[in-house]
Amino acid sequence: MTQQKIVLVTGATKGIGREIARQSGALGWTVVVGGRDLGRAEAVVKELAADGVEAAAVRVEATDERSAQEAAGWIERTYGRLDVLVNNAAIIADGDAAVSAVPVETLRASFETNVLGLVATTQAMLPLLRKAGAARIVNLSTELSSLERVGDPGSPMSTVLTTGYNASKAAVNMVTVMLANELRATGILVNAADPGNCATDMGGWDAPRTPAEGAAVAVRLATLPADAHTGELHAEEGRLPW
Repeated sequence: MTQQKIVLVTGATKGIGREIARQSGALGWTVVVGGRDLGRAEAVVKELAADGVEAAAVRVEATDERSAQEAAGWIERTYGRLDVLVNNAAIIADGDAAVSAVPVETLRASFETNVLGLVATTQAMLPLLRKAGAARIVNLSTELSSLERVGDPGSPMSTVLTTGYNASKAAVNMVTVMLANELRATGILVNAADPGNCATDMGGWDAPRTPAEGAAVAVRLATLPADAHTGELHAEEGRLPW
């Protein structure tokens, strides 16, 4: 059983997820690249290997609970534990819009991937995280999930009308807090990361931040010391209000 840290990053085949995988590998960690397309995940593994990173690919599809269970079984057989889980996989569903206009199917798709998939993946990985000495869970969230920021008419966040995405990420925040409370006595820290608006397929290629800048927030939370915070939402500038 290897003694270097083992990290699973979901949605790691592109964008911020791939950059989280790269930065984790640069720390000397073993990276498990999770993706719904195993071929694309294996391509990222080859990129990481070219940089000297020990990496492997597993299929983790947010809407397929069995895929998370199978991935957990493979990680257990291969490494025996999991030190860090980064729940990065998420979508902005087609047709996302204001509350008065968003199709219910769009809301359902948003919650299916962004919340239910995250919970299913976390549940599958928790036994492995409990085997690690000081595991970390990082859930990717957004400033658009902050009730305080979105509720401020003077904030630019109040003008972004993606109901499914915003509401599902607000639910992720609640899951983060509840899981942090549940695990306080275990040494496992659970936090949410806001990477900011990054130049990706999701954020748009004219977004002001790079995927590397966004990933750094999540990696920082993944490397917190034992006496650090848990159950909080953080961006590059520090803690954000719920």
